[in-house]
Amino acid sequence: MKKAVFEKVGQMKIEDVAKPTIQKDDDVIIKVVRACVCGSDLWAYRGLEEKAPNSENSGHEAIGIVEKVGKDITTVKPGDFVIAPFTHGCGHCPACLAGFDGDCQSHDDNFSNGNQAEYVRFQHGQWALIKVPGQPSDYSEGMLKSLLTLADVLATGFHAARVAHVKAGDTVVVLGDGAVGLCGIISAKLLGAKKIISTSRHPDRQALAKTFGATDNVAERGDEGVKKILELTNGFGADAVLECVGTELSTETALRVGRPGSVVGRVGLPHTGKMDITTPFANNISIAGGPASVSTYDKQLLLKAVLDGEINPGLVFTKSFKLDDIDAAYKAMTDRKVIKSLVVVSD
Repeated sequence: MKKAVFEKVGQMKIEDVAKPTIQKDDDVIIKVVRACVCGSDLWAYRGLEEKAPNSENSGHEAIGIVEKVGKDITTVKPGDFVIAPFTHGCGHCPACLAGFDGDCQSHDDNFSNGNQAEYVRFQHGQWALIKVPGQPSDYSEGMLKSLLTLADVLATGFHAARVAHVKAGDTVVVLGDGAVGLCGIISAKLLGAKKIISTSRHPDRQALAKTFGATDNVAERGDEGVKKILELTNGFGADAVLECVGTELSTETALRVGRPGSVVGRVGLPHTGKMDITTPFANNISIAGGPASVSTYDKQLLLKAVLDGEINPGLVFTKSFKLDDIDAAYKAMTDRKVIKSLVVVSD
């Protein structure tokens, strides 16, 4: 089968490898229909974090058809159409029961990788996999895109809003204009936020943010950006801040634009130096966040919201690529020519 491999900084390639097999009783083999490139995949591709040459791709988002199941799997069967979350919760440990399956305490191998491939071995599939009614052929390409966001970015954006306690009538600042930040806007709107401030410097992303529910946009960074955000909140600061980037600047900004008592929902993969803890202490600002509770959110409300047409997160995919063109998919995102690259693997 074909599988993407991280060849070196700035270069992905396709190799022909053996199809995965059932290795443990709770394994599920999935034929991938759609995969994609995540913003977190670009850290190594850009050379901003270490990754061994010729190593497993870090792709972790997929939808597909169940091909084989281990003997302990009873929730899905061959032929089922499923969303493969990037997290692999068990559903019964204290973390999962509290709604934090991204930190499942039953599994050491709790995260996906290698999903930019024709087939994947999904570990711990009994509770984590999300069954979708029907077959891929029953859905439009637009709906398939939205279903794919349920493997990561929509749930991650929702996680930022959930842990920041966004509620009806709130003013929310969303830092980051990538797919996660845009899904954070969708999520804030879904939870009833009245004023949503996006922070994009790119017209196409500003336009999509507005489509998703942003009421204002601040393109400036640093002190000027903080000043403008505070002006939009009458000088008081936001009720909630969604930090969807992970850089030192975005984290610093998040801690400066919330009102006293606000919560920063932090889901940007942290790439920061020393973190200022004086500012949040002085202003009673809380910091929460981490890996998203993908299966929990999909089962509770996000899958239904997508299927009902209440939200359309698939719009974050602005260009499609074949698996053979995986390097072009990475480059397009690196060069900000697309918001998020869809990878069409099979029909």
